[in-house]
Amino acid sequence: MTANTMTALAKTKPEEGLWQIEAPVPEIGADDVLIRVNTTGICGTDIHIWNWDEWAAATVPVPMITGHEFAGEIVDMGRNVTGLALGQRCSGEGHLVASDSRQSRSGRFHLDPGTRGIGVNEQGAFAQYLRLPAFNVVPLPDDIPDEIGAILDPLGNAVHTALSFDLLGEDVLITGAGPIGIMAAAVARHAGARNVVLTDINADRLSLAAHVVPSVRTVNVAQEDLHDVARELGLREGFDVGLEMSGNQGALDQMVEALVMGGKIALLGIPPGKSPVDWSRVVFKAITIKGVYGREMFETWYKMIAMLQNGLDVSRVTTHRFSANDFEKGFAEMKSGRSGKVILDWTAT
Repeated sequence: MTANTMTALAKTKPEEGLWQIEAPVPEIGADDVLIRVNTTGICGTDIHIWNWDEWAAATVPVPMITGHEFAGEIVDMGRNVTGLALGQRCSGEGHLVASDSRQSRSGRFHLDPGTRGIGVNEQGAFAQYLRLPAFNVVPLPDDIPDEIGAILDPLGNAVHTALSFDLLGEDVLITGAGPIGIMAAAVARHAGARNVVLTDINADRLSLAAHVVPSVRTVNVAQEDLHDVARELGLREGFDVGLEMSGNQGALDQMVEALVMGGKIALLGIPPGKSPVDWSRVVFKAITIKGVYGREMFETWYKMIAMLQNGLDVSRVTTHRFSANDFEKGFAEMKSGRSGKVILDWTAT
């Protein structure tokens, strides 16, 4: 049994900020579970919503409980739910899909055009309790703690991007040393890449990357020439695979130039607005480009949990932990551009 109300963080006004509120505990349907949230991660999407930028204002209805990265435990289940148990620890896929599109009916749920996001289009995880379809629940093994469970969503972005192409023995260039880029570097190493180079212009983020994945070659492109680094590594023709995580057009242009003929690029970073692309360079270099959105449901979840249980360590990408009552400090740290992942603890609220 739960109380009738809960503490939550919500966008209650169409302006900058989030506010702590008391909200009704969600009512679950026959196919849902109720999750008591223990930990949540702050995502770049949450920063957009906090800032109430153009995207957020056009996308997020108000009022809205935000947040979509979480770990917790099941405290109630609908009558149709099977295969799960009360008290079971879990995380979950935050993309809510329909079942009537061609993509969903063929099992490609992550491509469903009707996808809705918790914390964006549906009430989210910055709360003591979350309603989630049982279909979306991902049980957590005992050896994966809640702090890792709370960042499986962004780790899934990294895994989906990194495993878009075969990495075994390949030379990989990653542009953008945010937390997802850093985790992608760890995944590429774990998947057998020969050389992994990670670029950015943020010295703090590059320092964190070197701390999380010491075997990765970090490059501040404001201070070093990427072609010199390629020669240093013995890459006569360039990199085989590029993972673009920054959303910066200059980084993508640099990646195209640094790849071998026939190279492959997976794009996760989202540039602001429309960006000019020199398509002639892409065509004449016979480069394959794949856009990546979210996680493959649910193959990415299986892959990343298996890797975590087989030696992948991304624990150091989390740099700050705050009580959910101190959420403003957490958001300030995340917005500073110096942190890795920031975790909010809901167990004391």
